[in-house]
Amino acid sequence: MAEKLKVELVTPYKKVLSEEVDEITATGTLGEFGVLPGHAPFLTSLKIGELSYKKEGGIFNLAVNWGYFEVENDTVTVLVETAERADEIDLERAKAALGRAEEALKKLTPEDKQYRVYEAALERALIRVQVAGKAVRR
Repeated sequence: MAEKLKVELVTPYKKVLSEEVDEITATGTLGEFGVLPGHAPFLTSLKIGELSYKKEGGIFNLAVNWGYFEVENDTVTVLVETAERADEIDLERAKAALGRAEEALKKLTPEDKQYRVYEAALERALIRVQVAGKAVRR
C-alpha cells in the first residue's frame, strides 16, 4: 500500500494543485467522502463545496465548483469548473456576492428562470466565505 496519494486538481484555466498528500476529503453529489492511500478505484461527481487535504501535518482547504473526482492506483484526479485556495479568496468580495444572491432570491420565486442561477451563486458564496475563514492548521 502506498503511503501517499498523488493529487492533480485542474480547472479549464490552470492546474491548481499537484501534490502528494496523506488524505483528501471532498463533497460529492451524494455527500462528503474521504480518500486515503490504498483506496479502491472510483469515479464520482462533485458539487459546489469544500475540498480539503492533509499534508505534513497541515490541513489545506479549497472552494470548488462542480466537477469530477477519480481515484485510481493512489492517484486522485479532480476536474472542476473553479477552485480557489483559502488564502486566495477575497473574503469581502465573497460576502458581497453572498448579500447580492440573498437579495435576489428574496425577490424571486422557485418558478422564476433566474432562481436556480442565484441559488447556485448563494451556495458558491457560502462555501467561499466558509473556506476563506479557514487558515492552514498545523
